[in-house]
Amino acid sequence: MILTLVVFAVAVVLWTCTPLDDTFVALAAVVALLLFGVLPASALAVLGGSTTWLLIAAFVLAGGVSASGLPARLATSLVGRARSVRGLMHLTAFALLLTAFFVPSTSGRAALTLPVHRALRVNARVSRALGVLFPSVILLTAVATLVGAGAHLITSALLEQATGEGIGFGQWMLLGLPLAVVSAHVTAEVVLWLFTTRADRAEPLTGQAEPLDPSDEPTVVLAARSEGPLPGDPCSNSPRQHRQFPALTRPEITSLVIVGIVSAGWLTESWHHVPPEVTALAGAVAITAPRLGTTTLKAAFADIPWSLLLFMAATTMLGSALVSSGATHTLATLISPSHLLPTVIAVSLLAHLVIQSRSARSSVLVPIVIPLAAAAGLNPAALAFASTAAAGFCHTTTASAKPVALFAGAYSPRDLLKLSAVLAPITGALVLACAVLLWPHLGLPLK
Repeated sequence: MILTLVVFAVAVVLWTCTPLDDTFVALAAVVALLLFGVLPASALAVLGGSTTWLLIAAFVLAGGVSASGLPARLATSLVGRARSVRGLMHLTAFALLLTAFFVPSTSGRAALTLPVHRALRVNARVSRALGVLFPSVILLTAVATLVGAGAHLITSALLEQATGEGIGFGQWMLLGLPLAVVSAHVTAEVVLWLFTTRADRAEPLTGQAEPLDPSDEPTVVLAARSEGPLPGDPCSNSPRQHRQFPALTRPEITSLVIVGIVSAGWLTESWHHVPPEVTALAGAVAITAPRLGTTTLKAAFADIPWSLLLFMAATTMLGSALVSSGATHTLATLISPSHLLPTVIAVSLLAHLVIQSRSARSSVLVPIVIPLAAAAGLNPAALAFASTAAAGFCHTTTASAKPVALFAGAYSPRDLLKLSAVLAPITGALVLACAVLLWPHLGLPLK
């Protein structure tokens, strides 16, 4: 137990205080635990376990969907309907939420939508606000789906190992989607309030579909309406002209159908009992199949972040070692069970300041939260889910998360601090309200 705590503490220090690669540190810690006999050699099976295969298949699916151009079309077609800056912010938030179901990576969603952000031209203040909004909503809406972040799979795996039951795709979406929807639109209002003026928020917009790059994928360029009425305005004599987007292409239809079938399979697992990783693998085969698919297996595999998969597997093993060695029970005795839920949420919100990786945060926090919840007479799954949802907040500095770093050119560090000061307590309050008032009615009671 002491050895486990020492190795774990050293890993946390190396993650937070050194420039060493997170995956290297996690694997080195696992090797140390294997060499000292804390983890059995059979624990390496997690590297090829169901969670790993589920994420691999999800990334292959995402590669096929992205290659079809469907997520970009979805985002731009929604954003192109905006008539005001306020409408633009909320449509953008909703479009970014939907991308969580197509791309199982926050950094992947950020990279996918970065060109869309660059094409939205209004004024300097609104552009800065959009630069803050994109990564913020991407991070907070990942909670909508089990495959939205590797940390979610780690939480489910650790719960299954500790209690015998994890959180499935359907239950995760039932619990996380309401929080994601509210978080997205609350964030849009907070960004509007902090970074735009009243005149900006009411400013009417014009927009048109234009190609973003030589591939002729649709995007929308928006600009402030500065001269003359729009066609269809009350003061205009001409009929209103709706923006037109090209019809869905065959690859887009294919990817939409395959993702729909896979999602339906995940949601109905309790009826047909087909494991989610098998359903995902079937979808991955279909979307890379010759003639039918939208990409090749070789191209999809080239885009899989193998380092992330290794890191997720290694941190899951570290979390398992904390549980199996009894180290978490020792740590649990050091913390009072009173006011446990607010404490867990607050610590999870602030954890990104010292542990930048979302997966590492879950690997550190969830193994401690589970025995703490059991000792306090609370439901371990409820506290673990609340911790993971709160840990999705990581907006304070540019280095806090990859999506924030990708949009770093669109805002200043001071903007992040301003946003974090307001959004962090709001996020904590939303998670607490869901845990107490909503999730118990959706099958996740506190006790």
